[in-house]
Amino acid sequence: MNNKLSIMRHSSAHLLASSVVKIFPGTKVAIGPVIENGFYYDFDFKKPISESDLPKIEKEMKKLQRENYEFKQEWINVDAACDLFKNEPYKLEIISEIARGERDDFGQKGKVSIYKSGDFVDLCKGPHVAKNSEIGFFKLLSLAGAYWKGSEKNKMLTRIYGICFETKEELDKYIWQVEEAKKRDHRKLGKSLDLFIIDDNIGRGLPLLTPKGTIIKDRILEYESQLELQAGFQRVSTPHIGRVEIYKKTGHWQHYRETMYAPFGIEGDEYVLKPMNCPHHYMIYSSKPRSYKDLPVRLSEPGTCYRFEKSGELSGLLRVRALTIDDAHILMTEEQVESEFKLCIEMVAKMFAAFKLDDYYVRLSLSDPSDAVKYIADPKIWQRGGELLEKIVRNNKLKYTTVSGEASFYGPKLDYIVKDSLGREWQMSTLQLDLFMGKRLNLTYTDEKGKKQHPIILHRGLTGSLERTLAILIEHFGGAFPLWLAPVQLAILPISQRHVQYGRELQSLFMEAHIRPELDERSETIGAKIREAALQKIPYLAIIGDRERENKSVSARTRVGKDLGKMDLRKFIALLNNEIDKKI
Repeated sequence: MNNKLSIMRHSSAHLLASSVVKIFPGTKVAIGPVIENGFYYDFDFKKPISESDLPKIEKEMKKLQRENYEFKQEWINVDAACDLFKNEPYKLEIISEIARGERDDFGQKGKVSIYKSGDFVDLCKGPHVAKNSEIGFFKLLSLAGAYWKGSEKNKMLTRIYGICFETKEELDKYIWQVEEAKKRDHRKLGKSLDLFIIDDNIGRGLPLLTPKGTIIKDRILEYESQLELQAGFQRVSTPHIGRVEIYKKTGHWQHYRETMYAPFGIEGDEYVLKPMNCPHHYMIYSSKPRSYKDLPVRLSEPGTCYRFEKSGELSGLLRVRALTIDDAHILMTEEQVESEFKLCIEMVAKMFAAFKLDDYYVRLSLSDPSDAVKYIADPKIWQRGGELLEKIVRNNKLKYTTVSGEASFYGPKLDYIVKDSLGREWQMSTLQLDLFMGKRLNLTYTDEKGKKQHPIILHRGLTGSLERTLAILIEHFGGAFPLWLAPVQLAILPISQRHVQYGRELQSLFMEAHIRPELDERSETIGAKIREAALQKIPYLAIIGDRERENKSVSARTRVGKDLGKMDLRKFIALLNNEIDKKI
């Protein structure tokens, strides 16, 4: 976000608060920061409001914008601030914290910054636009409940969200994206397309994939398996639990304890549900002596892991408590690092191409040298790892940004950020360089001189969580999956009941050709059947009547209504299989 836009959004929050207190006298104001794409402000209303009140608040905001008041800053002492905000309990609480030296975001050393705009005065350090007319184009979106200071011990306030952009075109585009995103919500489409459910009888955050949802997941894993086979990976399978002791040795216990479930006892030992696959893979590697001639060892597993996510953070398939991680661990010599990263970079590119996710970049995530708690303390190794990853990124001509403090505790990483068909960004694949774990766990191999060395490890998440990937793809495609992923690839639609038997013959024929058909045997009109197939977003429709039965053909069309005409069965099967194989 550019600074100019951030300032506009900050000023919009003040405009919102000014309008609210005019329309609803006696409302107490809390805080109103800038957020991604907009702003919000928290209020304590005397009587509850609803989203039906937003248009009149927005109308008042536009009125104030036209009146074009200036934003004027003043610095006043704490006593004057207390007097000015004597009827605003939330502001008084902030002022008292400033006076005690506990915060400096609104003032410092006994001084408090305020901004005036017309009749409205707010506690704020700014900056702001010079006048209301410079704010840009805004719209109020929604209401939500929010505890004061985010604590459940405090009062629940009403939060009003808004957006703001420099131009009307940008505002309209964003509103379109929001509306389109609602239509593509994977929770809504997951239900209407019968892809997954989350049932309280099983538990929150524990998704159940239906037969159709499982088909999509299996096709993704099948393609990943092909890529891994071509690249020399070996599939392994590990248990869903592990001894707590191994996670203490790796350091995961110390760094990820809050996301791990409570340990449970088995015959005097403490176990935990597996939060990640890596320790299990390390033990497979260490189970026998390794020579430099054996390296790299590439172990992969789409293993189900379990992580504790707070109830408020759960979101359909995007944030779950049971997740299938399609990761791998490559144990290698230092000389092999660049070539192994190149191999994985190429795999990710092929995967994204199959998903039609063509717009992406990588985030080079480095450590924060000042954080000795989060990261293993060895500045030289961290510097070497960061420089090596940046070299790899450049050599592979990847678009990238660099961020500090986002690395894993054991090494720097490349996080892939993809843009979907609505322009939204998602974090998916990850490639992590681990320069520490081989030594920490005493994983070894014998080098050319017969000496023991510790392997370097590459943690590879090809897409990340399969559940999250499915959610992203549902929304990216709007449920209209490409043919290779579609759970039902072909709808066979008999015009009348006398054509059903021919439909059954076709169903068997297409299944033998490894195409997933669905026969609609209902006593409905052909128009109703076509509409239902379109609602289910089935890629191809095969309409059959008397002539098709006599000629052993189908009348083919696509889900978007393109008429392919009458087609010979062999030609039609070849067309479908070609599209499936090429993933176009």
